Amino acid sequence: MTSKQPKTQIESVFRPPIVVVLGHVDHGKSTLLDFLRKSNVVGGEAGGITQHVGAYVVPVEGGKSITFLDTPGHEAFGAMRSRGARVADIAILVVAADDGVKAQTVEALNAIRETNIPFVVAINKMDKSGANPDRVKQELAEQNVFVEGYGGDVPVALISAKTGANIPDLLEIILLVADLADLKAGPDTLDLRSAQ
Repeated sequence: MTSKQPKTQIESVFRPPIVVVLGHVDHGKSTLLDFLRKSNVVGGEAGGITQHVGAYVVPVEGGKSITFLDTPGHEAFGAMRSRGARVADIAILVVAADDGVKAQTVEALNAIRETNIPFVVAINKMDKSGANPDRVKQELAEQNVFVEGYGGDVPVALISAKTGANIPDLLEIILLVADLADLKAGPDTLDLRSAQ
């Protein structure tokens, strides 16, 4: 008969959020990640379209970090996007300010709703001459997504992944959403029993 040693309690601590980046093809998801990690993945992808799932840890101010998941935007990769949403804590829905809500935008919204994770809307390409964030907000409202300042409480950031405009604001919003989600890591208990 073996005796059991008591389990030692280990305190869980705040962990970096896992953030999936979703949206329609060519709305700037990978360009946003490129800006964040100062690389150029888009240039190496066929046709400039991400064809794989990637994970990237991005350090932010205050010694914190955010883990980003990049998912393919092309319609053929819907299952990959859905899996990305299932493993994430928070989603960023990227919508191009000059193009609006499209087919994969709606698909991404459905994946977010299925997983019931909090999300942030990033209206991208604000540097383009045809940028119309009010139109995007209206089209999102037609999908029952009401952003802050437009009758709802979904956080929104007006950004340019190309120039980096308002990217710090987007990161701050993500960290705020993560704080509200009270993300913790670490085992609740550690079994100190030796293998018999």
